[in-house]
Amino acid sequence: MSGGAVPEQPGDQWDRKVASGLAFLRERLAGDYEVDEFGFDPQLTESVFHPLLRLLYRDWFRTEVLGLEHVPDVGAGLVVGNHSGTVALDALILSAVLHDQHPRHRFLRLLGADLVFRMPVVSAVARKGGGTVACNPDAERLLDSGELVSVFPEGFKGVGKLYAERYKLQRFGRGGFVSAALRTGTPIVPVAIVGGEETYPMLADVKPLARLLKLPYFPVTPTFPWLGPLGMVPLPSKWLIEFCPPIPTQHLTDSADDPLVVFNLADQVRETIQQTLHRLLEQRPDPFGP
Repeated sequence: MSGGAVPEQPGDQWDRKVASGLAFLRERLAGDYEVDEFGFDPQLTESVFHPLLRLLYRDWFRTEVLGLEHVPDVGAGLVVGNHSGTVALDALILSAVLHDQHPRHRFLRLLGADLVFRMPVVSAVARKGGGTVACNPDAERLLDSGELVSVFPEGFKGVGKLYAERYKLQRFGRGGFVSAALRTGTPIVPVAIVGGEETYPMLADVKPLARLLKLPYFPVTPTFPWLGPLGMVPLPSKWLIEFCPPIPTQHLTDSADDPLVVFNLADQVRETIQQTLHRLLEQRPDPFGP
């Protein structure tokens, strides 16, 4: 008679999942969990938010990730990416992908626009998921504490551009992200994201409606608003994400307030992302291919 281990039965996996879910609920109801000074709840993020995003990036978008070795294993890093897609799924997908596939499973702290944190429910969810307002004081505090921080300098200009302008980087603002990196001596990791532009292709922006609703834009896509709530289902585009080699800043800490240094570094980051986008688009000739 062999002494091998008893094979695991399918029911055992479900039993473990149910037990884990019940334990999670008990902890939440009892308040037995921690959040940091920004409101970040790592347990909720890892147990609820990331599994939902995993279904999107792995099964719906068929995401491929390159260059993860360029993301620091420990210590601070400023991840700077292109922004697109009408709905800013790229930031959420990036945070889940990095946590799942990085060897140290690091969390990515997203810097978001003021509008996100003026919306009651959205604000609470964003903070629970590790987000905070895109301002230098918050960015520098996170970097000083050794966190991975992500910023999308195009802001709404990138997310709200028309499909005809896809993968053409918009202006990077005044380079505040560079100043934060310089003041903390943090390496900047450019990241290029291909796929977001096709999820909700914006064909038009109804500016009068946007002004009425106090939104940065009101999108018209092939499915929205024609299909109502169904129009919010993203199209299954093929995603490629590439992290580029980090740009060191420790030797420039004394130049954080030098506009020329800040501009040149911001331009270097922008050009790196733009060239990487061009290369990735050549690798992905069919936006909806396998």
